Amino acid sequence: MLSTSGRGFATAVFGPVARLLVRAGVSPDAVTVTGTVAVTAVALWLLPAGHFVVAPLVIAVLVLADSIDGQMARLTGRSTPWGAFLDSTLDRVSDAAIFAGLVLWAVRADDDVTVALALACLVLGSLVPYARARAESLGMSATGGIAERADRLFVVLAAVLAVGLGLPAWVLTVALGLLALASLWTVGQRMAAVYRQSRPGAAAGTRTGAGA
Repeated sequence: MLSTSGRGFATAVFGPVARLLVRAGVSPDAVTVTGTVAVTAVALWLLPAGHFVVAPLVIAVLVLADSIDGQMARLTGRSTPWGAFLDSTLDRVSDAAIFAGLVLWAVRADDDVTVALALACLVLGSLVPYARARAESLGMSATGGIAERADRLFVVLAAVLAVGLGLPAWVLTVALGLLALASLWTVGQRMAAVYRQSRPGAAAGTRTGAGA
C-alpha cells in the first residue's frame, strides 16, 4: 500500500493508463496479477545477477503502477472484497520476490551476513502484515509501526540503487540489518497494541480499525 502522497502521485501519473485499460475492457484483477508477475520476474532475474541500477528503478515504477488496479476498480465501481484480498495477497508475493532476489545475489557473492539479513527481512516482512490481519480477524486493530510496506520497499530499493551507483556492498548489508530490526520492532508494536486491546476493560473503540 502506498502512502497518501505516493497514491496522489500515482493517480496523477497512471490515471490515464487506468482509464485506457477500462475502456479496453481489461479487468482490475488481470492488472493485479500482471503487475505481480512483472515484479517477481524482475526481482528474481535482475537482482541475483547484480543489475542494481536497472532492477530497483524498474521495480519502483512497477510498485507505483500497482495503484492502477485500484483506480480501475473505482472508475468502474467494481471495488470488491475479492479484489482487495487479491491485491494484498499478491503484494506479499512481490515483496518476498525482492528479498529472495537479494538472498540469491548474496549467495552468489558468498556473503553469509547479507544472506541472513535478507532472509530475516523476507520473514519479518511477512509477519508485519500478518499481525495486522490476524488482529483485525479478532476485531482489534494493529496498524502503524516504523516499518510498513512503503517504508520497507523504499529502504531496500534505495540501498540497492546506491550500491548499483558505486557505493560499497556493505551499505546494502547495513540497510538490510536496520530494516530487519525495524520490521521486528513493528511486529512488537503491533503485538503490544493487540495485548492492550485484549485486556479486560479495554475501550470498545480500540477494537476495530484498518491500516496498512
